Amino acid sequence: MKTAIVTGGTSGIGWGVAQMLLSKGYRVFATYVGETELTDVANFYPVNVDQNSREQLYRFLDFVKSKTETVDCIVCNAGVTIRKSFTETTDADWDCMMNVAVNSHYIIIRELFALIPHGSRILFTGSQMGLNPHATVLAYGVTKAAVHALTRNLVKEFEGTGTTVNAIVPGFVDTPWQKTKPEEIKQNIYRKTAIHRFASVDEIVDAYRFCIENPFVNGSLIEVNGGYSYK
Repeated sequence: MKTAIVTGGTSGIGWGVAQMLLSKGYRVFATYVGETELTDVANFYPVNVDQNSREQLYRFLDFVKSKTETVDCIVCNAGVTIRKSFTETTDADWDCMMNVAVNSHYIIIRELFALIPHGSRILFTGSQMGLNPHATVLAYGVTKAAVHALTRNLVKEFEGTGTTVNAIVPGFVDTPWQKTKPEEIKQNIYRKTAIHRFASVDEIVDAYRFCIENPFVNGSLIEVNGGYSYK
């Protein structure tokens, strides 16, 4: 049985990707924070990990290493947005967003490098905000731009192995987090999107599936945004 890791893997896009991998016969280890009811899903192992904590991150890595000799797919999905203005964002806020989205995933791949067999798949969750400056949360956009850069730079580290590294770059997705948005803001986003709605999780997950199934897609930032324009 192949093994996969999905960070932030118990809700939204992460849970959608985890379900897709489970359907393909993977055993899936997932990180999450807070609470989850997904404790009795076959071959699914959710682990409560604050990826802003190096201690918790390394404990998770030790756990994975104790359970498997190979990691065939890593989906670096976890991220965090701390909604404050540019001048109100603290050093701790900045560090937290960078640690979760960028630093923790760099560490996961580095520390598991010897366990990644040839022909594996590494996927990141990027963001349109990493491609185009946006009016909210400067730091979040910077973390996602760094995720995009990490994706492309890792390609060289896996050159010649058949292991591919790609990032899915969604626009706005109908996740539980988005459901808290005021209706006025949602309608404004719809007007800027050619499809006039948010993406479903399944529509985004299809892009991850494509990258897993196609061995020639490598170093790509795959935008799935419904024709969204920031103008």
